[in-house]
Amino acid sequence: MKKEIDNKLNSKNIKPTAMRELVLQVLIEQKTAISLPQLEHKFEKVDKATLYRTLKTFEKNKLIHSIDDGSGTVKYALCQDTCECMPEELHVHFLCTKCNQTLCLNDFPIPSISLPNNFSLESVNMVVKGVCSNCKK
Repeated sequence: MKKEIDNKLNSKNIKPTAMRELVLQVLIEQKTAISLPQLEHKFEKVDKATLYRTLKTFEKNKLIHSIDDGSGTVKYALCQDTCECMPEELHVHFLCTKCNQTLCLNDFPIPSISLPNNFSLESVNMVVKGVCSNCKK
């Protein structure tokens, strides 16, 4: 796991620190997106500002992306290794209305959007809501 963490940090030109390695380990182990409060809960004695700065560093360097799923709390998930977070690489997110988990649907790209002349696309957010496979069981 340590080697995978170091490889991910190095590939995005992020200086490894103990906190960055710990946060990245949690993000790798997560199957769903995670919010700052959820992350704080995993690190009981960590400064909230340090966690926030770590997430912002990861996001700026395109290691993670943020998700506004309409729940009122921004969530974060790992980007795929080759992701540059360009609009054509964006994917749909799924918010389960039963367990409130948000999942990246990496195999479902956001449809291309045609804008009027003199408009430029910077980002797109598409969230699909429903019941996930775990809650359907």
